Amino acid sequence: SQEINDPNAMTLSSVDHDGMPNVRIVLLKSWDEKGFVYYTNLESAKGVEVLGSGKAALNFHWKSVRRQIRIRGLTESVDDAEADAYFESRPRLSRIGAWASQQSRELQSREALMDKVATIEARYPGDDIPRPPHWSGTRVKPLYIEFWREADFRLHDRLVFTRSNPDSGWTRQRLYP
Repeated sequence: SQEINDPNAMTLSSVDHDGMPNVRIVLLKSWDEKGFVYYTNLESAKGVEVLGSGKAALNFHWKSVRRQIRIRGLTESVDDAEADAYFESRPRLSRIGAWASQQSRELQSREALMDKVATIEARYPGDDIPRPPHWSGTRVKPLYIEFWREADFRLHDRLVFTRSNPDSGWTRQRLYP
Protein backbone atom coordinates (compact mmCIF):
# COMPACT_ATOMS: atom_id res chain seq x y z
CA SER A 1 0.00 0.00 0.00
CA GLN A 2 1.00 3.66 -0.34
CA GLU A 3 0.73 6.56 2.08
CA ILE A 4 -2.58 8.24 1.31
CA ASN A 5 -2.41 11.31 3.54
CA ASP A 6 -0.14 14.01 2.13
CA PRO A 7 2.73 11.79 0.94
CA ASN A 8 4.72 14.97 0.21
CA ALA A 9 4.37 16.27 3.80
CA MET A 10 7.73 16.52 5.49
CA THR A 11 8.99 17.72 8.82
CA LEU A 12 11.36 20.66 8.49
CA SER A 13 13.79 21.28 11.35
CA SER A 14 15.82 24.42 11.85
CA VAL A 15 17.60 26.26 14.65
CA ASP A 16 16.87 29.83 15.70
CA HIS A 17 19.50 32.50 16.42
CA ASP A 18 19.66 31.37 20.07
CA GLY A 19 20.40 27.77 19.04
CA MET A 20 16.89 26.58 20.00
CA PRO A 21 15.58 23.87 17.64
CA ASN A 22 12.32 24.44 15.80
CA VAL A 23 10.19 22.01 13.81
CA ARG A 24 7.09 22.14 11.60
CA ILE A 25 5.44 20.33 8.68
CA VAL A 26 5.82 21.73 5.16
CA LEU A 27 5.05 20.29 1.73
CA LEU A 28 7.71 19.11 -0.69
CA LYS A 29 6.99 20.79 -4.03
CA SER A 30 9.84 19.49 -6.17
CA TRP A 31 13.00 17.44 -6.03
CA ASP A 32 15.82 16.56 -8.35
CA GLU A 33 19.54 15.81 -8.24
CA LYS A 34 20.15 19.27 -6.73
CA GLY A 35 17.86 18.81 -3.72
CA PHE A 36 14.43 19.08 -2.17
CA VAL A 37 12.33 22.27 -2.56
CA TYR A 38 9.59 23.81 -0.43
CA TYR A 39 8.09 27.33 -0.56
CA THR A 40 7.39 29.82 2.20
CA ASN A 41 7.37 33.41 3.36
CA LEU A 42 11.08 34.15 3.77
CA GLU A 43 10.27 36.54 6.63
CA SER A 44 8.58 33.74 8.61
CA ALA A 45 10.37 31.98 11.46
CA LYS A 46 11.31 29.08 9.19
CA GLY A 47 12.48 31.38 6.41
CA VAL A 48 14.69 33.42 8.72
CA GLU A 49 16.05 30.37 10.57
CA VAL A 50 16.80 28.19 7.55
CA LEU A 51 18.33 30.87 5.38
CA GLY A 52 20.15 32.38 8.36
CA SER A 53 21.95 29.16 9.26
CA GLY A 54 22.19 27.78 5.73
CA LYS A 55 21.22 24.34 7.09
CA ALA A 56 18.07 22.27 7.59
CA ALA A 57 16.85 18.75 8.26
CA LEU A 58 13.83 17.03 6.70
CA ASN A 59 11.92 13.91 7.64
CA PHE A 60 9.30 12.07 5.62
CA HIS A 61 7.31 9.62 7.73
CA TRP A 62 4.91 7.31 5.94
CA LYS A 63 3.29 5.41 8.80
CA SER A 64 0.98 3.36 6.60
CA VAL A 65 3.94 1.84 4.73
CA ARG A 66 6.25 1.80 7.78
CA ARG A 67 8.96 3.87 6.15
CA GLN A 68 10.73 7.13 6.70
CA ILE A 69 13.48 9.14 5.07
CA ARG A 70 15.71 11.54 7.00
CA ILE A 71 17.65 14.25 5.16
CA ARG A 72 20.19 16.75 6.46
CA GLY A 73 21.82 19.36 4.30
CA LEU A 74 22.73 22.85 3.24
CA THR A 75 20.15 25.34 1.98
CA GLU A 76 19.88 27.85 -0.82
CA SER A 77 17.13 29.95 -2.32
CA VAL A 78 15.69 28.84 -5.64
CA ASP A 79 16.14 31.29 -8.51
CA ASP A 80 13.43 33.81 -9.37
CA ALA A 81 12.29 31.94 -12.48
CA GLU A 82 11.69 28.72 -10.50
CA ALA A 83 9.87 30.59 -7.73
CA ASP A 84 7.75 32.56 -10.21
CA ALA A 85 6.76 29.40 -12.09
CA TYR A 86 5.62 27.64 -8.94
CA PHE A 87 3.82 30.75 -7.61
CA GLU A 88 1.86 31.07 -10.86
CA SER A 89 0.73 27.43 -10.53
CA ARG A 90 -0.91 28.06 -7.14
CA PRO A 91 -4.64 28.74 -6.76
CA ARG A 92 -5.58 32.43 -6.87
CA LEU A 93 -6.52 32.62 -3.18
CA SER A 94 -3.24 30.97 -2.17
CA ARG A 95 -1.39 33.69 -4.11
CA ILE A 96 -3.53 36.35 -2.40
CA GLY A 97 -2.74 34.72 0.95
CA ALA A 98 0.99 34.95 0.29
CA TRP A 99 0.58 38.73 0.09
CA ALA A 100 -1.86 39.01 3.00
CA SER A 101 -0.12 36.88 5.61
CA GLN A 102 2.69 38.24 7.73
CA GLN A 103 3.53 34.65 8.59
CA SER A 104 4.77 33.91 12.14
CA ARG A 105 4.01 37.44 13.37
CA GLU A 106 1.32 38.26 15.91
CA LEU A 107 -2.21 38.60 14.47
CA GLN A 108 -4.66 40.74 16.41
CA SER A 109 -7.75 38.97 15.11
CA ARG A 110 -9.02 36.70 12.35
CA GLU A 111 -10.96 39.69 11.02
CA ALA A 112 -7.70 41.63 10.58
CA LEU A 113 -6.39 38.84 8.35
CA MET A 114 -9.61 38.68 6.33
CA ASP A 115 -9.56 42.48 5.92
CA LYS A 116 -6.02 42.23 4.57
CA VAL A 117 -7.12 39.46 2.17
CA ALA A 118 -9.95 41.72 0.91
CA THR A 119 -7.50 44.60 0.41
CA ILE A 120 -5.13 42.40 -1.61
CA GLU A 121 -8.03 40.95 -3.65
CA ALA A 122 -9.07 44.52 -4.53
CA ARG A 123 -5.49 45.35 -5.56
CA TYR A 124 -5.33 42.28 -7.82
CA PRO A 125 -8.89 41.72 -9.13
CA GLY A 126 -7.83 39.38 -11.93
CA ASP A 127 -5.61 36.36 -12.12
CA ASP A 128 -2.39 38.33 -12.71
CA ILE A 129 -0.90 38.34 -9.21
CA PRO A 130 2.87 38.83 -8.99
CA ARG A 131 4.96 36.83 -6.54
CA PRO A 132 5.70 38.84 -3.40
CA PRO A 133 9.41 39.63 -2.96
CA HIS A 134 9.33 37.98 0.49
CA TRP A 135 7.95 34.66 -0.82
CA SER A 136 10.15 32.07 -2.48
CA GLY A 137 11.47 28.54 -2.45
CA THR A 138 14.25 26.98 -0.47
CA ARG A 139 16.26 24.01 -1.69
CA VAL A 140 17.78 21.60 0.81
CA LYS A 141 20.93 20.16 -0.79
CA PRO A 142 21.41 16.83 0.99
CA LEU A 143 24.63 15.74 2.67
CA TYR A 144 22.93 12.91 4.59
CA ILE A 145 20.01 10.71 3.51
CA GLU A 146 18.79 7.83 5.65
CA PHE A 147 16.23 5.30 4.45
CA TRP A 148 14.48 3.59 7.38
CA ARG A 149 12.21 0.56 7.08
CA GLU A 150 10.32 -0.94 9.99
CA ALA A 151 11.03 -4.59 10.78
CA ASP A 152 9.68 -7.12 13.28
CA PHE A 153 10.93 -6.95 16.87
CA ARG A 154 12.26 -3.44 16.29
CA LEU A 155 15.12 -4.79 14.17
CA HIS A 156 14.62 -2.00 11.65
CA ASP A 157 16.60 -1.61 8.46
CA ARG A 158 18.62 1.63 8.17
CA LEU A 159 20.58 2.51 5.05
CA VAL A 160 22.54 5.80 5.06
CA PHE A 161 24.15 7.78 2.27
CA THR A 162 26.55 10.62 3.15
CA ARG A 163 28.79 13.04 1.30
CA SER A 164 31.05 15.88 2.41
CA ASN A 165 29.58 18.51 0.07
CA PRO A 166 26.83 18.75 -2.58
CA ASP A 167 29.30 18.15 -5.41
CA SER A 168 30.99 15.03 -4.02
CA GLY A 169 30.06 11.38 -4.41
CA TRP A 170 27.99 9.40 -1.95
CA THR A 171 29.24 6.90 0.64
CA ARG A 172 26.85 4.13 1.71
CA GLN A 173 26.63 2.44 5.10
CA ARG A 174 24.15 0.40 7.10
CA LEU A 175 23.33 1.37 10.71
CA TYR A 176 22.16 -0.69 13.65
CA PRO A 177 18.47 -0.09 14.40
